[in-house]
Amino acid sequence: MTKVDQSMSNNTRHLTGMHSALRRLALPTLLALAGLCAGSSAGAAGERPVAQGVIAVPAALAAPAAAAPAPAFPVEPAAPVAPPAPVLTNGLVRVPDGRLLAPDIARIVTRGELVVAMLKVDTPPFFFFDDAGQWTGLEVGLAQSLAKELGVKLRFNREAGTFNAVVDLLANGQADLAISKLSRTLARTQTIAFSDAYLTLNHSLILNRVKFAQLSHGRPLPEVIRNFNGSIGVIAKSSFADYARTNFPHAKVQEFPTWNEVLVALHKGEIVSAYRDEFEVKRVLKADPTVSLVLRTVTLKDLEDTLGIGVAVTDTTLLAYVNQFLAQRTEKLDIQKVLQALDR
Repeated sequence: MTKVDQSMSNNTRHLTGMHSALRRLALPTLLALAGLCAGSSAGAAGERPVAQGVIAVPAALAAPAAAAPAPAFPVEPAAPVAPPAPVLTNGLVRVPDGRLLAPDIARIVTRGELVVAMLKVDTPPFFFFDDAGQWTGLEVGLAQSLAKELGVKLRFNREAGTFNAVVDLLANGQADLAISKLSRTLARTQTIAFSDAYLTLNHSLILNRVKFAQLSHGRPLPEVIRNFNGSIGVIAKSSFADYARTNFPHAKVQEFPTWNEVLVALHKGEIVSAYRDEFEVKRVLKADPTVSLVLRTVTLKDLEDTLGIGVAVTDTTLLAYVNQFLAQRTEKLDIQKVLQALDR
């Protein structure tokens, strides 16, 4: 019995201690709940906004007297109210002026600026600074018209040193469009989407007359070209670097940093031919007709180079918009109009 009485006495003391501890723990909680209840009915007392994870405190208790104990819960200043997010209605975004637009168009309109990627090397008559220092060209005008239709400002991103680098700018989200005499190629369409063609040019070769005569051994020109196994100079990381390997699998393709370096090597006889579109080839002869004494040109009518506007693969509505814009243009570009633009 003594052991039983001792155990009961210990249990009693233990329960009494637990009860006291629970009372001590419950008191702050009850006080806080009382504050919350008072706050719910204190709308007229000027309650502050509720921040995420912060309890609202009635204004009358927000600044306690100096002698008052610290509040049971830390009170933080209310978070600033964020502007409302764009309203989505059937996949459309409501822009500040009230219009409902596709997300890719809304992005440009909300920003107020169309960003176009363009090669940093001037390429007349497509994009260049004229004698008066004005940024101009056929593709500059194209970009300006698109920005005007969208009702936004225009900015060019000219960080790219190669045509493929222009594609990379667009693919990496550093531009909305790429307008830079870009050829639509299979390799590039794995990374970006292209609009319908706004200019179609044939492929062309410039041949060093002496070197080509040594290569042909009297064979007809079409036969030599069809099975061309000489050297071909191209611009590095350009569409024609890819075209050369596809269309002339037996040729030795040599890449150069610039088109001028390709032409210098051709004049010197270091390569047999240079490969590019017919505009760039005809432009060489137009600039200096005497080079025809050393060089000859061949236009490949069965091979076309189509130029398009690059669009991010996710911007499907923007792509449709650009295609419709091109379809509605009354002035269509062709090789003659491009050559005439050189004389302006």
